[in-house]
Amino acid sequence: MFSLDSATIRFLHKIADPLSRLAIFAVYFWFGLLKVLGVSPASELVRELFGRTIHFMPFGAFYMFFAWFEIAIGILFIFPRLTRLALPLLLIHMVTTVLPLFFLPAVSWQSFLVPTLEGQYIIKNLAIIACAINIASRLHPIKK
Repeated sequence: MFSLDSATIRFLHKIADPLSRLAIFAVYFWFGLLKVLGVSPASELVRELFGRTIHFMPFGAFYMFFAWFEIAIGILFIFPRLTRLALPLLLIHMVTTVLPLFFLPAVSWQSFLVPTLEGQYIIKNLAIIACAINIASRLHPIKK
């Protein structure tokens, strides 16, 4: 017997992994490319966080590395065989991108639990984390 509910669930299960990969690719590649092109609206946020945390290299070099790092993460997620490499890089990126919530509270929060636009930009990373968890949950264990 045909069940619309069952068919819908099967269809969504089939497309969940590719759509999660595409979403992560789109965000990381696009936002990284905007940084490479020098037109990212996040550049001042990155510069301000850099000024509070990293002092061992020039900002321009760090910014280009960060931009290409984002692009690489996006590209890696497109290829299922590279997922185990992409996941730890995404984790590193997520740790660095959450830092403004703590190091730059005046930029991230209007008041208690009311984020600024920049804060919302950072908090939306929870959706990316959920996509990455979805992708990771479908990996097959490494055989010894």
